[in-house]
Amino acid sequence: MDDPTRVEWREWGQAAFDEATDADIPVLLSLTATWCDHCHEMDAETYAEPRIAANINDSFVPVRVDVDRHPRVRDRYNMGGFPSTVFLAPNGEVLTGAGYLGPDGMRQVLDSVRTMWQTKGSGAARIPRQLREDNPPAGELTPAIEQAMLGQLSETYDETAGGWGQEPKFPLPDALEFALKRDREMALRSYDAVSANLLDEYEGGFYRFATDRDWSGLQHEKLLDSNGALVRAFANAYLHTGKDEYREPAERTIDYLTVTLWNGDADAFANSQAPGEDAAHGLDATDRATADEPPVDDGVFAGPNALAIEGLLTYYAYTDDERARRYAERALETLREELLVDGVVTHTLEDAASDDDPVCLLTNQARALAALTTAASTIEPSVLADATAIADATIDRLHDGDSFLDGPADGVGLLEHSLRPLDANVALADGLLELAVLSGEDRYRNLARETLEAFAGASDRFGVQVARYATAVSRLLEGPLVLRVAADPGSDLHRAALRLADHEKVVVPDADALEAGTARAERGDRVSDPAETPAELSERVQTVLD
Repeated sequence: MDDPTRVEWREWGQAAFDEATDADIPVLLSLTATWCDHCHEMDAETYAEPRIAANINDSFVPVRVDVDRHPRVRDRYNMGGFPSTVFLAPNGEVLTGAGYLGPDGMRQVLDSVRTMWQTKGSGAARIPRQLREDNPPAGELTPAIEQAMLGQLSETYDETAGGWGQEPKFPLPDALEFALKRDREMALRSYDAVSANLLDEYEGGFYRFATDRDWSGLQHEKLLDSNGALVRAFANAYLHTGKDEYREPAERTIDYLTVTLWNGDADAFANSQAPGEDAAHGLDATDRATADEPPVDDGVFAGPNALAIEGLLTYYAYTDDERARRYAERALETLREELLVDGVVTHTLEDAASDDDPVCLLTNQARALAALTTAASTIEPSVLADATAIADATIDRLHDGDSFLDGPADGVGLLEHSLRPLDANVALADGLLELAVLSGEDRYRNLARETLEAFAGASDRFGVQVARYATAVSRLLEGPLVLRVAADPGSDLHRAALRLADHEKVVVPDADALEAGTARAERGDRVSDPAETPAELSERVQTVLD
């Protein structure tokens, strides 16, 4: 990101904190993102002001962090959005923090922090609550968890505008998919609201969110991770309904991903697109065609690419769209060949080019596991070996007690304090459930159960943002619908299995225990008779569901 400021930014690292210790002054930590319009605005209006910059340079050690490239720093110091402006003691503990600060607000805060430091010093610093809390309360997994989440969705559902909650309005793909099987009317009205309000009709792809209840106040950045997840979500809505009104948003988003966000040099997807300075997204089609293209962050990140791979392969499974398959395969090859080292997923392609060992991050591991289990189910069973390696490396490096840490508990500042993120634990548990079915290894299912149980004591307080927790619990308790197919991927029987209308099922191609050319359905202890045709397989599914 170009720096128009006059601030003498340091990089995140021990040197900056040593400098603060030697000078006995606080650190000013600026958390930004290349796609963040308000971050660029704060640079231009606040940090570029000469007297403010001089004040910061004289009285603080200023550190600039890109939140996409340093997710562990982001998760420990985020003040609720970006930019985040955080003042730290030299040991990395938090003095105070804010979000966006204009020039007047920044002057006031700088004076306040300077006075605080002079009077209280490090005694004013604190460790954020989420880093001080004990392990989450464990509990029993019961069907009540699924019902409680459905109740949460019903209570927060916006009957007028669609979606959940008042403001801001995010697309919430996990909530969309959870509701799809449990309250289809509510789900589809919310899908309709997301596509009507967040989809870029001109270029495809979804904007990140809207600030207001009626979906106005669009934030025009487009991120690979949310777009990859929404391709999957809309593909699954198409699976359930057969309606093009849900297939087409996925198709338009694939257009966007494979054109605007495709990094041909890396053979993978770029990370994000900023809104752009000339507000091109608000122009009509004619003017927009001649406007400058908003800038793209070409960085290749493993986790978002994994989400895109999963989304494209899900769409391919239901449509036979060869473009979706082709780009998914290319990105998958980059993920496997360039970003995977002994089961550890390297955060970025840039990191992979260094000589350092990759840092094992739970979110990357969980997303890559999901991409590989999806690939094993849809196009290439042999990738299961890499999926198993990822699961085993995650268990070896990050498993702590009955759940998983977000990364290694080491580094400067608050990085030495562990986080046990619910969303990443749930994503990994869900991936382990699928891996257990595909590999036949029950130990992965047992680990998934332990992980979900580790958070169950607080499950009645979970919001719709983590609806996937209830999905995973439901799949564990009831057993997912499993379709074993003794035929190659792409065969008629395999394609029929993929298209049976349950997006939470697991399809196992090249199944060993069946006669060639047959398939069967399983759920829990119920096992159907073999089927030889797609029509027979559809009938067999009903025998294990009824």
